[in-house]
Amino acid sequence: MILKEKIIYLSILLVLFSACNKQAEILIQSPDGQKTLTVFPISEPTETGQVSFYVKYNDREIILPSVLEIKSHDIDFSQAFAVKNVEEKSVQNEWTTNLGERSIVPDHYKEVKIYLESSTAKLNLICRAYNEGVAFAYEIPAQNNLSEIKIDDELISYRFAEDYPVWSTPERKPRRLTAQGEIRKIPLSELKEGCERPLLVEVADDIKIALAEARLVDYARLSFDANDQVKNSIVSSLDGKIKDTKQDLVSGAVENVRSEVAKVEIKLPFQSPWRVVMMAKSYGELLENNYIIQNLNDPSAIEDESWITPGKVLREGTLTTKGGMAAIDFVASHNMQYVHFDAGWYGNEMDNESDATTVTLDPKRSKGPFDIEAITAYAKEKGVKVMLYVNRRALEKQLDDILPLFQEWGIAGIKYGFVRVGDQHATAWMHEAVKKTAEYKMVIDVHDEYRPTGFSRTYPNLLTQEGIRGDEETVPNSHTLISMFTRTLAGASDNTVCYYNKRVEIMGSHASQLAKTVCIFSPLQFLYWYDKAPAAPVKDDALWGNTNTIGNEPELEFFNNVPTVWDETKVLTAEIGEIGVIARRKGNDWWIGGINGETARKVDVDFSFLKQGANYKAKIYTDDETVKTRTHVRIEEKELNADSSLTFDLKANNGFTMHIQL
Repeated sequence: MILKEKIIYLSILLVLFSACNKQAEILIQSPDGQKTLTVFPISEPTETGQVSFYVKYNDREIILPSVLEIKSHDIDFSQAFAVKNVEEKSVQNEWTTNLGERSIVPDHYKEVKIYLESSTAKLNLICRAYNEGVAFAYEIPAQNNLSEIKIDDELISYRFAEDYPVWSTPERKPRRLTAQGEIRKIPLSELKEGCERPLLVEVADDIKIALAEARLVDYARLSFDANDQVKNSIVSSLDGKIKDTKQDLVSGAVENVRSEVAKVEIKLPFQSPWRVVMMAKSYGELLENNYIIQNLNDPSAIEDESWITPGKVLREGTLTTKGGMAAIDFVASHNMQYVHFDAGWYGNEMDNESDATTVTLDPKRSKGPFDIEAITAYAKEKGVKVMLYVNRRALEKQLDDILPLFQEWGIAGIKYGFVRVGDQHATAWMHEAVKKTAEYKMVIDVHDEYRPTGFSRTYPNLLTQEGIRGDEETVPNSHTLISMFTRTLAGASDNTVCYYNKRVEIMGSHASQLAKTVCIFSPLQFLYWYDKAPAAPVKDDALWGNTNTIGNEPELEFFNNVPTVWDETKVLTAEIGEIGVIARRKGNDWWIGGINGETARKVDVDFSFLKQGANYKAKIYTDDETVKTRTHVRIEEKELNADSSLTFDLKANNGFTMHIQL
């Protein structure tokens, strides 16, 4: 729902770029005056770009003159462009959501649309400057009697003053997970092919930027690489078409054979996805302002969103009717919302012949019986919703059959598994599938390599997605603290929180596992990923890892009570890979999560964000080996107000959480 919208059409600002060639710069500045995107067409025919741009932050040039190049055999974009017209406007807008990291989202920006024309082509550039960063997209209008165009590639060279540190995903190679891969700090000159978005660049102690993509719906994904042709430069390019796909049957890592022919085929006119430069003084501010990605997407296309339910999810691993009933009872009694049944319920998910319109158990995963309709009927009685997993093999061939059948069964959501990502066809299929699923009022969790670009604003039934190196990968706290300030800049992240599984001892601590529900935003929050409800049958075949029974430790009240969507978010402490403390508000309650990395430290928390003059009661959950439970979590109660402060003495890989009530 839009609360406020104000559009002001402004005068055009043209600045002479050079007295000798009379070329015009077009400058657009953010509402706060701190971020500036300047664009100018290149004045001579070239094979290395058509439009140049540079970016300033507080009068410092953080991206030096850089180049956008569009390659196509259908239209020649290499000739010199002239500016034919410029339209400029200012927008002051706010929109509301019940499914985000904040309930009121500011959407303030200035925009220019630049109409460019050469002897062989027409090209429009749309540029926006927000307080949170800048963005541009290009529009190719109908021309030359063409009804569609094939784009061979889009190359954007981002040039920097120095060989800045960047936080990069692994080089894209066959059978390697990249979006879910380890993120490392390297010089930008060492970037390798296929680096994922967003790409965090450390320009200075007080300047952090992230190169990102928004509104990728029917186009090829971009990724980053070092530009060997230009010093201190990063180049983005588009993914080629997938000709063939092979998949590791254990990890799910994909080996794609990609074509080098046209990477995009699209009808004219069209607008590209947005190319975004997020900017802030700190890692924390960058994360607080990540709503710029959703702002660059269209408003919700779902008129009535009341059926879209966020919440906490328990995965039922036995794939039996008894296990399903036990999971439903547990969820209903622990203020959770969903029971999810994962791979194996319709056969071997990796078999192209598997049929998701039937309940045909994979004998390696369950001996049954598994009566899905009896389970959903019982879930409805208990006020619990049911989700089912479907691998992309079945989704791609059966989606139109699955959706009405699942609706008949009473299914409330689908987890899409191992979807293809990257090329235009895979991207378009994915987002069309989200639209179709919305028609049947089902929510979606996309797993594996998919990373968001803000489509959940337009179709908010897309509640969450993976694209993160989460707990399935036995990730240490230090890497979770990297993902918190890189991957989560793109949006919701399904981290699959563990609690009783033995890998928690490797990753960090139980208090830091509690903290992940606050620190890593996901409207669908999977808890107890490898654990089972107390009354469920024992499953000890090792397919799910070390499975333990969920206990009754006192701190589980935190999981019971914590929300998954928020009204307000504040990052209190942020040092990437080292320490992160995030506070989120729901109604009058505040929740704080703190995760520590490999170095013991004292962490000060002040509570100036609380209402002045109000008194609060806080429950504090910390790691303490002297507590005689399986999980060694201590619970304390304190009274707080806006003038209070607390110091936490955190051991390496420990954490803390707080629930603060008015």
